[in-house]
Amino acid sequence: MANSGQITARYPRGSFCGRYRFAVLALLLTAFTGACTTSGSNARRAADLPPLQLNDHLVTAAQAYERAPTPDLLAVDADMRDFVQHYTGGIRTKRQRLMMLHRAIRGAATLGIEYDPQAEGTARDTFHRGSANCLAYATLFIALAREAGLSASYQWHEVRPQWVRQGERVVLRKHVNAFVSLGTNEQYRVDIDPLPSQDIVDSRRISDVDAQALYHSNLAMDALAGQAIEEAWLHAVRAVQLSPGTAHLWVNLGAIYRVNGQHRDAEFSYLSALQLDPGEHSAMNNLVVLYELEGRPAERELWAERVARHREGNPYYHASLGQEAAAAGDLARAASHYERALQLAPEDSRLLYLLDTLTAGS
Repeated sequence: MANSGQITARYPRGSFCGRYRFAVLALLLTAFTGACTTSGSNARRAADLPPLQLNDHLVTAAQAYERAPTPDLLAVDADMRDFVQHYTGGIRTKRQRLMMLHRAIRGAATLGIEYDPQAEGTARDTFHRGSANCLAYATLFIALAREAGLSASYQWHEVRPQWVRQGERVVLRKHVNAFVSLGTNEQYRVDIDPLPSQDIVDSRRISDVDAQALYHSNLAMDALAGQAIEEAWLHAVRAVQLSPGTAHLWVNLGAIYRVNGQHRDAEFSYLSALQLDPGEHSAMNNLVVLYELEGRPAERELWAERVARHREGNPYYHASLGQEAAAAGDLARAASHYERALQLAPEDSRLLYLLDTLTAGS
């Protein structure tokens, strides 16, 4: 059955849920995005990016504007306007308009949008294609909601990290959904692929421009996966140009430089990410990998120690060790790890539940 969306009421102190498109290894890169405040120095850094050095030519950052143009993600056409008018026209209350619009978008007999993690695109692309990933679905819903006279915006989520293989790698998940405000005390999130709220560790609203940066970032990662280095770099550059204060976009750019053998430029990108967010785990991991490749043991050890300190101070790392120990039948060690996780995050009810479940079963 197609997963075609979910709408959930949210009040000022409510919870959040959702999942973003990519789950990727921090030793390589992290996809999507977040939004941070930008500064003049960030913008200048984005304007002076080192060129991509290919065998027969250089590609400059200035070329990205023309070769990787940013579409109007939220533009609507006549069919979309007719759709909104047909299902919401004449409905006076905003709440009823929101509910009717959501039913029309998700209903199999109407638009019937289906979830596809690879279905990137603008609102128009999604409307006519009938499938969407999380970002594309949020874009479509926001575009149609605004056409219906509703206040809608993007909402960004940081998802609980997951360590795998005894903590050697970390899976970082990001997510975007739509946020609709009908007033101070009535707010809703709209999602195509929601996660339980306990998996969300942070949420914030982001701008339309930040969403454009995420769009380019996804295209960059798709191109990199297909070994299209030049295309990947152009889209990664556009992402950084649009949202230069978003740390993980710099990590993605650095990963492309590293794959292309431009280690100094990769280092510059990772360090730029850490200037924006000193706790950017993926940037630290990538520096460890880079310095290992370059035979720079002192710097590698420095960043490996920082990664270890960051990991040891993260409750979800200890929770992952607890899960591994429980799976191996070592319940005492599992309980010890869960207790440490709870010390670091005493407000996390899920960790308490896991410890209680383990204790009850022992």
